[in-house]
Amino acid sequence: MGISIMRRAQEKGAISLGVHDLREQGMGKHRQVDDTPCGGGQGMVLRPEPLFAALEKVHTEKSRVILTSPAGKRFDQATAHRLCSEEHIIFISGHYEGVDQRVIDHWVDEELSLGDYVLTNGAIAAVVMMDSIVRLLPGVLGDEMSAVEESFGPTGLLEAPQYTKPAEFQGMAVPEVLMGGNHAKIAQWRAQQSLERTRRMRPDLLPEAR
Repeated sequence: MGISIMRRAQEKGAISLGVHDLREQGMGKHRQVDDTPCGGGQGMVLRPEPLFAALEKVHTEKSRVILTSPAGKRFDQATAHRLCSEEHIIFISGHYEGVDQRVIDHWVDEELSLGDYVLTNGAIAAVVMMDSIVRLLPGVLGDEMSAVEESFGPTGLLEAPQYTKPAEFQGMAVPEVLMGGNHAKIAQWRAQQSLERTRRMRPDLLPEAR
């Protein structure tokens, strides 16, 4: 979150980002934040005490608390659009075998997952979600249409293929319609290509599949 567009978003004041180390609230001289599961089982579980203490320090009436978890609802572009209107988001990064359920019951507003797989570190998922949300905020991207004319935009389809110069490379040419300057025909071509690309690569996104 400290490079490129995300860094500029912070420099411009579009977002303020804070990272809170749970070990600052850890238990004992070793700053313990996890323990073995009650009832037995593999791995470790994040204890409630450090999380409660950390959340009590940063939570406000305007906070929305999100836990990154493989058990959560799948994060998508619609979720990013919904969350970009929130004033204050707190991400709890799931680790190990998870988080004590009492933390979830008391603090968490929603659990979100990147997909049907497990990561070693929930902070990875949190960074992906933050990136997706922040780029939708006004003024973050150089061109405001960049967040509109892209995959999963208003149509819900994949973006059409993109080309740049040169017009021909190793015998492969840019489609002639893109070089002609007729914006109506270009828009029509892109809409058709978007539909065909979605049908080929992500048919589950087509209206008839929803």
